[in-house]
Amino acid sequence: MTGPKTTLGRLAGAAFIALAATLGAASAQPLTVVELFTSQGCSSCPPANANLIKVKDQPGVLALSFNVTYWDYLGWKDTFGRQEFTQRQVNYEPPLGHDGPFTPQVVVNGSADAVGAAPGEIQSLINKGGRTQGPDVSLAGGKVTIGAGKAPGGGADIWLVRYDKGVVEVPVSRGENTGRTLPHANVVHSLQRLGRWNGKAATLPLPKATGGLSTAVLVQTPGGGPILAAAAD
Repeated sequence: MTGPKTTLGRLAGAAFIALAATLGAASAQPLTVVELFTSQGCSSCPPANANLIKVKDQPGVLALSFNVTYWDYLGWKDTFGRQEFTQRQVNYEPPLGHDGPFTPQVVVNGSADAVGAAPGEIQSLINKGGRTQGPDVSLAGGKVTIGAGKAPGGGADIWLVRYDKGVVEVPVSRGENTGRTLPHANVVHSLQRLGRWNGKAATLPLPKATGGLSTAVLVQTPGGGPILAAAAD
């Protein structure tokens, strides 16, 4: 026999569990992945940087800035530029119909792109791109869990992205942007391939983040193909 207090306690517990499940499901909802390939040495990049800042906190959007290296010769070495980021952009160009990389370039879900510098251009690309359609991905307890689903032939790459969530200001003293202080949103600091997803449910260890960086995981068709799924903490 149970009293009113016991019944209320059970109801409260059930409500808490239901709420936790709802919040957990919300955190695992599909995302729209927006990648901006930019450079501090590129005079046409600041407007695209500003447009990315406008959408970075939009629900359901994972916005990432990848700084490339091929404008360093103009007199300013990009403080966030890494060769692997440049290579990531280079891999996108043939599937997107381009002969080579350019800045600024915005790629949404790995399957559509635009310059991104005009007002509203990134938002328009987000609206057209929609959310990723692949397996469920979640990050918890030092692990990344990927659900079952349809994988491309040969499997999909699992990418670990570490990025600085927020906006940072970078003063530039040489090159095309001499004397300007450039804002950057959600700057990527590292990109690491964790493994391959073959369509079966899988769990992989997730290396601990350092330096206050945030984590995102992308499940992507190899060779610069579409992003199938993504999750971020």
